[in-house]
Amino acid sequence: MTKTYQKPALTFNDQLEHLKKRGLIINDHSHALLQLSTISYYRLSAYWYPFRLKDGNGDVTSKFVEGTSFDDVIGLYEFDRHLRLLVIDAIERVEVYLRTLITYHLGHSYGAFGHTDPNNFYPQFKHTEWLSKLEDEVKRSNDAFISHYKNKYSGFPTLPIWMLTEVMSLGSLSICYQGLKHNDKKAISGKLNLHYKRLADWLHKLTYIRNVCAHHSRLWNRELAIRPEKSSLPEWSPPITPRNDRVFYILLMLRYLLRTTNNGDNWCRQCNELIEPIAAHDKWRLAMGVPENWKEHPIWK
Repeated sequence: MTKTYQKPALTFNDQLEHLKKRGLIINDHSHALLQLSTISYYRLSAYWYPFRLKDGNGDVTSKFVEGTSFDDVIGLYEFDRHLRLLVIDAIERVEVYLRTLITYHLGHSYGAFGHTDPNNFYPQFKHTEWLSKLEDEVKRSNDAFISHYKNKYSGFPTLPIWMLTEVMSLGSLSICYQGLKHNDKKAISGKLNLHYKRLADWLHKLTYIRNVCAHHSRLWNRELAIRPEKSSLPEWSPPITPRNDRVFYILLMLRYLLRTTNNGDNWCRQCNELIEPIAAHDKWRLAMGVPENWKEHPIWK
């Protein structure tokens, strides 16, 4: 049976006192108060959850494990924030490269406006709906090159493919790729050394992950709602890659894709430096789906 929510709003001071009563150590009251007032109690609650004490039945209580400090919680929060920044950085690099590949292929195969012809796509593709949404994106754009085109050429909001992909969202880019004919998909995915179906799946999943990051949501212990399809290749299968519903699988995907752009080694090093302190705690490492010897993973190394 459900019940009416009746918890009152607490001041920042009251929130801090409540945490103290639950056993959280506050080393610097002023600093903790500042963090609560800038990050929020509810957002931070996801990061102190792993520090909560369990009862004899294994159920999580409201109390904290002895010795847990507010600084421990903030450390985990900061780790996750930096992880999101690294993931966004990698997705941006991959996305820009894919825009280039798709633009180049479509432009040379079908011409500047070949994307407006439904015959250049898979018969079941909802071309009219996709194109309509893109034109709405073009109309909303404030980019100078859009205004220049509108004032100089006829046919607006229809743009040449090399302009259109610059205002296309990652989601729309993913849908575009999925709608292409098999031979076109293969020509593009071949540049990434991927099967065309695998690239379509990864694009869809990266769109989801990008949205997670854009909303500043947790990555480190998130169970992915939209999971990459499992592969039969050994390096993507257990026990080498333990599971496909945690962020490490996404990191592997990005590592693989960045290799084709020749700029993934520095990103990988930054990830290693960030993950190493977390990996020292088995529970935190496993929450990411990171195997114990992740640096030796055939895709990662």
